[in-house]
Amino acid sequence: MRRYRHILVIAIAAVTLAGPAAAQDKPRSGGELIFAVPSEPPSYDAHREETFGVIHPVAPHYNTLLRPDPTDRLATKIVGDLAESWTISKDGRTYTLKLRHGVKFHDGSEMTSKDAKASYDKIIFPPAGVASDRKGEYLDVEAVQAPDPYTIVFRLKWPSGSFLMSLASPWNWIYKADILAKDMRWYETHVMGTGPFIFVEHVRGSHWVGKKNPNYWDKGKPYLDGYRALFIRDSAAQVSAVRGERAHIQFRGFSPAERDSLVQALGPKITVQESPWDCALLVAMNHERKPFDDKRVRRALTLALDRYQGSQALSKIAIVKEVAGVQVPGTPFATPPAELEKLAGYGRDVAKSRAEARRLLKEAGVADGFAFTFKNRGIPMPYEPVGVWLLDQWRQVGLNVKQEVIEPAKYYAELRGGNFEVAMDFQCGYIVEPDLDLYKFQSKDKSPANYSRYADPVLDDLYEKQGRATDVEERKKYIREFERRLVDEEAHYLYTLQWHRIIPHSSKVKGWTITPSHYLNNQLDTVWLAD
Repeated sequence: MRRYRHILVIAIAAVTLAGPAAAQDKPRSGGELIFAVPSEPPSYDAHREETFGVIHPVAPHYNTLLRPDPTDRLATKIVGDLAESWTISKDGRTYTLKLRHGVKFHDGSEMTSKDAKASYDKIIFPPAGVASDRKGEYLDVEAVQAPDPYTIVFRLKWPSGSFLMSLASPWNWIYKADILAKDMRWYETHVMGTGPFIFVEHVRGSHWVGKKNPNYWDKGKPYLDGYRALFIRDSAAQVSAVRGERAHIQFRGFSPAERDSLVQALGPKITVQESPWDCALLVAMNHERKPFDDKRVRRALTLALDRYQGSQALSKIAIVKEVAGVQVPGTPFATPPAELEKLAGYGRDVAKSRAEARRLLKEAGVADGFAFTFKNRGIPMPYEPVGVWLLDQWRQVGLNVKQEVIEPAKYYAELRGGNFEVAMDFQCGYIVEPDLDLYKFQSKDKSPANYSRYADPVLDDLYEKQGRATDVEERKKYIREFERRLVDEEAHYLYTLQWHRIIPHSSKVKGWTITPSHYLNNQLDTVWLAD
């Protein structure tokens, strides 16, 4: 891509602590990769879901049009997957992709542009009753066309410097058009793609198995005979599986203490890769429930938080670290710390912030001791420690908060249905880029992932302006305005802390590279086992 936003500062480079993940040795064929997954898929359809519980076990069955280079630690270099080449028109509004010939679905039928178009139409223009979690990411798309079997064309309403990255989304699996024509929701409960591994079985509560696709289009791959994903919710049990060499890896991340225990136990048998993480826990405050329809109450919830003390304490026990706004700290569009401190809840004088929180609550008619339920996602790390911290912080301003932990599959139903007062939410991106990181926060009619359930045309306008800005400083200005309105002026959402990714894995695992996203590099086509 031609614009400034393709280059990220070296601050988000990953660090390997105990040796490189991708050795220069010649890949070896054979073996079964075994990995732990802390959550199961609510459905099998990546177009509607937003959890690693889908990506980690199911991604090896599929391909996307483009993808970030699996050897690039920054995940900024875009390469072809099902598309072998692409061109962008001079006015930046037409993207033409040439597809590979001879790619077969697992049922033996050929994949063509008809399938790519049907998949993207489902993502961008979903019919009534079909959920598309990232619909709001594609407001710039006017039409998707398939002029011949091996060409797909995206026509945009305006030039977009991030559109190529959108086409590299790990969520945009290519489905079979004939199946979608018969049942648009078939892929929620079935698996059938073009990927390096063929689906074998899913035993709920236990495991997911895939086997090598002998007719995979990328000749010589995959190297593995197969893979087995073990669904293990408990963090200690995940660590135990890696320590006992019953699992090679867990692709999401472990805490610093868990990393240290594995290194101490396994020595050279373990390799550690670390990276800043394009991920943060949020608090969604349901604008359709009183008193959270009142921005004074929402501001009070963020003003109650001592993020700096929280960062010091939680970074020692959980996979969270930096105090952040709407962009990963240290990246080009992140708000500088001194400026961030001017936003509600980011000031250094916690006593002053909490006094203001109490004043706002009283002004809004919320009595001291007001009780509400905070719904949290049933994944221990980092939801459990951050949830406990939030409850303690809110009690400091006189709120009486009860926590309800919800099983991951039901959790999404609660958020989508608005069946909550205040709930833990998250925003995790696959490439650090404002268009991709901020689309969630548009009005609820534009973004189905907006679980705070507000409509804010000012915020929508700022999102569009920052995406269309061609000057770096102009874009920064709009992003700052967007951030200020989102987390301060309207307090639509509350940010907690930025995550930090730590992957300790068996040194037998080769050909896998950490990135700032736990949604990337899960096709497993490049992975092999040393013995």
